[in-house]
Amino acid sequence: MGHRNPVRFFAPLALIAVLVGIFAIVQSSRSDSSSSTQPTATVKVTSHRKTRKQVKRRVYVVKSGDNLTAISQRTGVPVERIQSLNPGLDASALTVGQRLRLTP
Repeated sequence: MGHRNPVRFFAPLALIAVLVGIFAIVQSSRSDSSSSTQPTATVKVTSHRKTRKQVKRRVYVVKSGDNLTAISQRTGVPVERIQSLNPGLDASALTVGQRLRLTP
């Protein structure tokens, strides 16, 4: 009864050592990433997406289930402008594949 298994003593110490090691690695990686002055690939992709969004569509092709309000919200062009750029447009009779002008 007087002999205790040494594993019972070392297991909690090993667990504490692993946790301290993980903490040190996480802190080290945080300081490395915050001090970096080089742009990352994510930043480049984000700036590329901004450029793509700035390009405005000239024509919108009607898809199944579309209506003028949905097209207006998707493209950022007001309904009134879509109607003025597409004379004779019947908002209740949009057909799939129909091309609508969005810019003059």
